[in-house]
Amino acid sequence: MSDRIFTLDDLRRILLESAGTEEGVDLYGDIEDSDFEELGYESLALLETGGRIEREFGVSLDDVNLSDITTPRALVAAVNALLTADIAA
Repeated sequence: MSDRIFTLDDLRRILLESAGTEEGVDLYGDIEDSDFEELGYESLALLETGGRIEREFGVSLDDVNLSDITTPRALVAAVNALLTADIAA
């Protein structure tokens, strides 16, 4: 059970740690509604990111289809929904 929330800054940090960033991409800009592909992150990078989120935040992303999540905003919301469900359980 966790009382933490997953923030865009958490996602930025994990993306940088797991996959780095492409030249010319500013992860500290307004990226919430940018497609991950536009930011240079493909499915393999998102799987690695998902694994790090699971380990750090104690959630299971098994029920979340990462390939359907296309923006940072959507991923942050999905993780926070899992965290909220864990608290309610």
